[in-house]
Amino acid sequence: MADVVKAWLPWEDPGAFLGGVPEGFDVDFYAGGERPKSLGEVEFYVPSYMGGGDVFDVLRDMPALKVVQLQTAGFEHAQSRLADGVTLCNARGVHDASTAELAVGLILASFRNLPRAVRDQEQQAWPGSYDEVDDSLADRTVLILGYGAIGEALERRLTGFECDLIRVARRPRDGVHPISELPELLPRADVVVLLTPATPETKRMVDAKFLASMKDGALLVNVARGVVVDTDALLTELGTRRIRAALDVTDPEPLPAGHPLWSAPNVLINPHRGGASTAFAPRVARLVRAQLERYASGEPLINVVAGPPR
Repeated sequence: MADVVKAWLPWEDPGAFLGGVPEGFDVDFYAGGERPKSLGEVEFYVPSYMGGGDVFDVLRDMPALKVVQLQTAGFEHAQSRLADGVTLCNARGVHDASTAELAVGLILASFRNLPRAVRDQEQQAWPGSYDEVDDSLADRTVLILGYGAIGEALERRLTGFECDLIRVARRPRDGVHPISELPELLPRADVVVLLTPATPETKRMVDAKFLASMKDGALLVNVARGVVVDTDALLTELGTRRIRAALDVTDPEPLPAGHPLWSAPNVLINPHRGGASTAFAPRVARLVRAQLERYASGEPLINVVAGPPR
């Protein structure tokens, strides 16, 4: 590693954001658009969280690049653009609080029919009563599919709601079921929360067979990736009004105007805002600063998901 490392960071005042840039780094600002002249010197790069495709297309033109530190837990969008020998790190842990909070919010909003209350407020209507009684999370069973760090954060937040939990992950461990047991577990769940990464194995794993296994009236919550769900199969099931869905992510995404999901019955759509909360900035700042310090001192980086360890 050179005495001074060129880094590209997506904050105009990285010192203020990170609480100081560690010694040994020369930083340029890049969040998309016109590229700084130091393109050929960049070793450590943090792409903009909300940047467009250009913040990842630039990876192909960085001959000195050694490390890419993402601000997202998902990494499939960057991995395909990496050159050999580049280390890719994700933001595991950064989004746990925000995503878990949103999952709880989507469950409660769907169960207590808060969208209906919003519509009534817009109409300044105060119905004396509704035909149906709202569901409660109490006494229900929540299945967490993809039980990892965010799943653990979700479980902590569900404590106190008087509901039961079923934990499912790719690899079984104490208290966590393997995915192979889903056919027996799904019919028991009143809520299924998707937290799986987007991989070839998980793409459209929530298909017609999966949805048909869910119990009548169950709620599917997707705070993972849109491609985990077969959208056509979900639309078919929603059309019967047999199950419900609350989606932070969709396939396609962004969801275009006129897409049938917008008007499907029994669905609540949130436009991919799972990580967008005040909990995000301090956690990503701590992670990036720690990674810069590790890189400068020669310590191993954390959250390595592709490429050689550093």
